[in-house]
Order: sequence, then structure tokens, then C-alpha cells
Amino acid sequence: MEFLNYFDNVFTVYHIALLVGGTFAGIILGALPGLSPTMSVALLIPFTFHMKPESGLILLGAMYTATVAGGAISAILVNVPGAPANIATAMDGHKMAQSGKAKDALHYCFMSSFVGGIFGVLILIFFTPPLAALSLKFMSTELFWVAILGITIIATLDSKSVIKGLMSGLFGLMLATIGEHPTSAMERFVFTDHLEGGVHIVVGLIGLFAMPQVWNLLENFYGKKNEVFSATGDSTLMQSFRLVSSKVKALSVGSLIGSIIGIIPGAGGQIAGIVAYDQSKKISSNRANYGKGEPEAIIAAESANNSMVGPSLIPLLTLSIPGSPTAAVLLGGLLIHGIFPGHDIFTKNTEVVWTFIDSLIIAQVLMLIIGLFLSRHSKWIMKVPDNYMAAGILLLAVFGTYSIQNDYSDVLIMFTLGTLMYFGSKAGFSPVPVVLGLILGTMTEEKFLLGNMIGNAKGSSFQHFTSGTINIVLITLCFVSIAYGIYSSRKSKQS
Repeated sequence: MEFLNYFDNVFTVYHIALLVGGTFAGIILGALPGLSPTMSVALLIPFTFHMKPESGLILLGAMYTATVAGGAISAILVNVPGAPANIATAMDGHKMAQSGKAKDALHYCFMSSFVGGIFGVLILIFFTPPLAALSLKFMSTELFWVAILGITIIATLDSKSVIKGLMSGLFGLMLATIGEHPTSAMERFVFTDHLEGGVHIVVGLIGLFAMPQVWNLLENFYGKKNEVFSATGDSTLMQSFRLVSSKVKALSVGSLIGSIIGIIPGAGGQIAGIVAYDQSKKISSNRANYGKGEPEAIIAAESANNSMVGPSLIPLLTLSIPGSPTAAVLLGGLLIHGIFPGHDIFTKNTEVVWTFIDSLIIAQVLMLIIGLFLSRHSKWIMKVPDNYMAAGILLLAVFGTYSIQNDYSDVLIMFTLGTLMYFGSKAGFSPVPVVLGLILGTMTEEKFLLGNMIGNAKGSSFQHFTSGTINIVLITLCFVSIAYGIYSSRKSKQS
């Protein structure tokens, strides 16, 4: 219980001000498409140069926590995930907003984010040593099978047709191959100079979600505002709390899966949210409502996203191996202040580390309070006329896309993909499998090529990919996921 001794360091006027400011700014920045948690934390690094180590880390930690949750605001209100981690939230959250329950959806989001976030920090506090050892066992082959597990659920995500889901996922996988080959650096499918750098994941995310929404809103330019956006839900905070607290299975699945994936270096919140969404759907008694505005889906996805934050710091603090891209930026923040992560960090920098970890707990509380406060004002977003809303989304999409790499080619790619997705959505195709294919395709190819080289050097690539307890467990889960997908598809056809 050593961590209890350092809460006094957090409860100073200066540190509380940093926590409030970092959390509020993080939620706002997280809601802006393109400004991912990684970019938001990176933007703050220069401001921490002249701070004390614990003060700088408190500010960065608050920003990290808040941006992960803040990305759900735009996902729910305008169907544009603030970051890849919020893809699963958009599938049901925006459906709730369309049915006049935007405020309710935001309540579920921040409450489940709080539960998942606290769970993840407690994992960080009490289980750091054994989980750090486990994270070391996830090498290229294990990460390859984690990506394959994600690919197995592509077809059933947010699509009324399994065939269309597979086609959408395949298109996403094809997009992931555009650009330079990871090992030979040969260009693939580069028929224009704009594609030389490939399709960035966040560019694809913004284009596939934001642009179709812009075109859909402009369709009603001469009409009245859709009536489905006129209300924002009548549930009180207590009613929302009771509903979230009653969804124990969704909270448990989301928090556990998020924590497990959080300790795996390189996996990221997008995989945590999608896998938690899929697994909660499989055990839910309301699985038929998933994709139609099911609260359990939001609860599972958001608790997973935020429970990933704490465990992602375990390999960072003990092994200098970031568990997520944002954790990699935090590593820079540690090194700037002369703190070198390792097995002895809790003895050499005791006060700084425990003060930082304690501040993450307070940041979760502030994220809940500020998030619920902002939820009350969601009605103003819902009442914005379609043409103004379209202009606002387009402006944010262009700004967010260009800010990623300062390259106007990304803006052209975003616009092209979004327009294609707009016409595809008219035919029943969903952007979710496309984005998931793009995310997992890149990870799958890189880990396969690396694992294949190591396996060939050892004598057998096949044996390298299929040996080891973790590999066998993941392969089994892949087959189970495929079998369940076939079973559920046949069952839905029969009914």
C-alpha cells in the first residue's frame, strides 16, 4: 500500500490545477478528429521542460487519460471517432444519438470510462512485476496472432451482410498494402505521387467516417433538421448510473480485455475496444441490438479503451518498452527529466513514480466529473443545422488530416476515401470493417515478415509461428472466433 503515502503530493493547488487543466483540455482535444492521444500528449511535452518531474508527468498523464475518453464525444454526436480507439463506440453511440439519446450515450461513455480507468490503474499498482514479465513474451509471432484474432471479427462488425463485411474488411487490408514494402522498401500500388507514403491509419479513419457524414448532412441542405436529433434523452445521472452499474458483464469484459491488451506492446486501444465489443456481444442477452444503439456496446468499448491506459505503462516503467504509441511519447517525457525506466525505477524514483500513478486515479475522477458536465450541453450540438454541422465536420476533418504529417496529399486521400465510402454506404457497406482492416493489415504484415525472418533463421517458420503456449492459445481463439461467426450467421438466417 505504498502508493497511499504519496497522495499528499497530488493534492496541492498547483498539481490539482494541472490535473483539471490537462483533463479538460484532453477531453476537448480528444473530441477533435485527427488529434489523437499520442499527438495531444506530444504537443504538451515542450511545456513540461521547466517543470518538476512529477508535475510534468501529472500533466501528461491527465492529458493521456482524458483524450482517450474524449474521442467518444465526436464518435457519439457526429459519428466521427476522435481516435482509432473510439471506433467501436461510434457503432452504437451514434445510433443512440440519432434516436434522441445523445446525453444518455455520453453518460454511459464517461461512467464506463471511469470504471475501466480505475481498474487499469489498480492493475498498474498491484500487478506490475508479473505483468511486466508477461509482456516480454509477446514477440512478433504473438502480435501476429493478436492481429489475426482481430481480423476474424471483421465480417460481423456493423454490417447487415457477412459478405459485405468481408468485402469491406478486404478493402481495408488492401489499403494497408499501399506504399513501401516494410522490408524491401519497394513501392506497391503507387500509381500517383500522393500515395508514396501509403494510407495513414488516422487519415483513413477521418476520411471513412467524417466525409460520408458530411455528404449525408448536405443531402438535407434544403430541408429541415432531422427530427431524430431534436432530443437528447431524458435519463437523469442516477438512472444512467443504475444502468451502467447493472451491466456487470460488459464492464468486466471491457476492463479485463483492455487491461490484457494494454500490457501487450504495440497492440493499442483500437484493438482493445473492438475485441471488447465483439466479446461482450457474444455473451450478451441483447446481442441482436448491437449496432442499433445498445448501451452494453458503449460500456464494453469505453471501459476497454480506458482500462488499457494503466497497464500500457507497465512495460514502459519497468522495461522501457511502451505498451502504446502514447506511452512511447510518455517515455520521452520521463527521459527529459532524467528518469530512466527499469526494474529499479520504483526504488530510485519512488516519490516521482508513485505521485504520477496516484495522479492517474484523480485524473479518472476529474474526467468523469468534467465529462458528465459536458454531456449536459450535448443538446446544443444536436440542434446545429445540417449545413453548419457539415461545414464544421469538414473543417475539422481537413485540419485534423493535414496536422498529422503536414502533407496535403493526406487531405486528398481522406477526401477520396470518404467519397468512395459515401457511395459504398448507400449499397450497405460499413466503414468499420474497412478501418479495422487498415489498422490490422499494417500490423499483421509487419509482424508476419519479422516473424518469418526469425523463423527461417531458426530453421522452420511454421514451427516458429505455431509453437509456444501463448501462440497456441491465440490460434485456438482465432478458430473459436471464426466458428462462432459462422454459427451466429447461420442462426440469424434461420430466425
